[in-house]
Amino acid sequence: MIKLVRVDHRLVHGQVAVSWFNSLDVNTIFVVNDDVAHDDFRKSAIRLAKPENSKLVMKSVDDSIKAINSGVTDKYKMLIVVESVADAFKLIKGTGDKITGLNLGGTKPRTDTKNYSKTINLTSEEADELTELQNDGVEVWIQQVPSDDKQEFHK
Repeated sequence: MIKLVRVDHRLVHGQVAVSWFNSLDVNTIFVVNDDVAHDDFRKSAIRLAKPENSKLVMKSVDDSIKAINSGVTDKYKMLIVVESVADAFKLIKGTGDKITGLNLGGTKPRTDTKNYSKTINLTSEEADELTELQNDGVEVWIQQVPSDDKQEFHK
């Protein structure tokens, strides 16, 4: 069962490993990112940050879509973390109606980004993708930690 999908450029860190993991009562952190899936160094670093009592899975976006669609992940209570809006968009589009919400936790400032909150910076293409997801019925909100109020994403 997918409890939350979160965009966070830092992937697994204190807020994810402690705050979100505990508040959601999940048992699995699923990191979905093509670069991480093929980078042993990044995998090792992420393994160090995960809570001891959690299962950690790291897969490419395409392999994650296949796993979710096959039902093999249904037995886990999962927090899915992606590094970018592009990863989230592809994952959500590829899994049909299995993902109904997207939490925006952190995207770093880059060239040609607009600031939407203290932790969310988006290009116009990313904002368009999020709007498309909303138009498809996906709830998209900004929330850094569980104790913060949800702020609905508006382009």
